[in-house]
Amino acid sequence: MEMNVILILHLLVLPMALSPAVCLSAGGSNDLHPLVLIPGSGGNQLEARLTKDYKPSSLLCALSATRKGKDGWFRLWFDPTVLVPALTRCFAERMTLYYHAALDDYRNAPGVLTRVPCFGSTQGLVYLDPHLKHITEYMATLVNSLEQLGYIDGENLFGAPYDFRYGLAAEGHPSKVGTQYLEDLKELIESASASNGGKPVILLSHSLGGLFALQLLVRSTSSWRQKYVKHLLTLSAPWAGTVQEMLTFASGYTLGIPIVDPLLVRAEQRSSESNQWLLPSPKVFGHMPLVVSGNKSYSAWDMLEFMEDIGFEEGVYPYKTRVLPMTDKFEEPGVPVTCVVGSGVETPETLFYGEDGFDVQPEVVYGDGDGTVNLVSLLALESEWAGSANQDLKVIRVPGVSHTSILKDKSALKEIVAEICSINAITASSLVFRA
Repeated sequence: MEMNVILILHLLVLPMALSPAVCLSAGGSNDLHPLVLIPGSGGNQLEARLTKDYKPSSLLCALSATRKGKDGWFRLWFDPTVLVPALTRCFAERMTLYYHAALDDYRNAPGVLTRVPCFGSTQGLVYLDPHLKHITEYMATLVNSLEQLGYIDGENLFGAPYDFRYGLAAEGHPSKVGTQYLEDLKELIESASASNGGKPVILLSHSLGGLFALQLLVRSTSSWRQKYVKHLLTLSAPWAGTVQEMLTFASGYTLGIPIVDPLLVRAEQRSSESNQWLLPSPKVFGHMPLVVSGNKSYSAWDMLEFMEDIGFEEGVYPYKTRVLPMTDKFEEPGVPVTCVVGSGVETPETLFYGEDGFDVQPEVVYGDGDGTVNLVSLLALESEWAGSANQDLKVIRVPGVSHTSILKDKSALKEIVAEICSINAITASSLVFRA
């Protein structure tokens, strides 16, 4: 609580220290470019409703299914019952996706309807559960710092939450939910621009949100990008995936919460379309051993064999055809990009499994990164676009800042706010010059 108070006080002073006048027009009124926040995986609320087709795996899951809100909808994520071991399985079966070969696409579990609340607003991003603010804060501190600059939710500040279990697919493959999200995001950007005098929009993303934002840009026409997008500012973007994701697929991952059995959520985590997108890219990670089991090792180039050996054969085909082709290139979006990344935090680099196999958590050798994403992935665009005459890229490193603390750490927020002011100052300066 003390740290929160200190941080809030710092943010109240911060805009003055960063000369907020650069974010104002010559006439003194706000001339901010509208800003759209795009969260990372697990970074917004999800709601669900169960129909008669839902088949609970146990009596306990059936009883917990009677917990309903208005019209039968209830919060699926974040639901604190996931921390109750007896109810973890119920949570997992409702979050699980299924790949349908006939559709070549993913769908919810039978009888589970889901929706994303608060699209267009930041309300679904600030806390994952408004009733548990002290343990489910996500973007609250970041949003507060934006408000100190003059941003107002629903006026020039917008949120673009999504069903983060779903991802996108390579050209020629359907991705109903992910593609619809890009369409909704595109409409939100156009609306935000129109309601703010036609000014192009700043896209501010965290983690997985950066991958969605980049895909939106490269899948849009150059004329659309130039008209509607001022700048892409990404935080902790895992451009080339993470070794941590291989641990998730092999053994399950519970964010270090000891009371939750990772094996109870492993199948659900494997089913996530977006989790496959976050596996290490062969192009970037190369042939370096990432997982070692006995006398066998797996690099990013061995991902198909890795999936088979951990018992996830059903994931091989969709990964090979839908996901892998998206990881072999990083197309330039044609709008300025700034990447703010943490570094100097111990990050899983190599996983060692013993004779007990993949059902037991591995020994971990750590390397550099932000605690979740490896540095080579965080800096992938810098390596890929080096020397490009057509793409404006800036990378800001914030030492000692982790993957999620980048949203509230004082030094990180200072860099983020300064960059947003700088982006806005381009227009403001021209206004002053013309006056």
